[in-house]
Amino acid sequence: MTLARGNIRGYEFDRMVLLFSMMDGPREIPCAVSASAMDALEHASRTATSEREEQFLRLRDRIEQCASRKFDAGEFEGTPPGIIIRSIDFRG
Repeated sequence: MTLARGNIRGYEFDRMVLLFSMMDGPREIPCAVSASAMDALEHASRTATSEREEQFLRLRDRIEQCASRKFDAGEFEGTPPGIIIRSIDFRG
């Protein structure tokens, strides 16, 4: 099942990830994408922290497609279980 678009939660500096959610029907799935993954997608080096949400919006479709693939494959991590997207998820 393909997930639906959820909300943007914001950039978490300590973990260097942009937090967002996807929806599986009424259930919200917590997701995160690493700053390095977004930079790799844009062939950028070290986007400013203040520009991370804007960067996410530019890349949102590709990031959410990846989150849906990982959801379908059951690739959950953490507590509570969620989807974490890294640079390696866009290779190949």
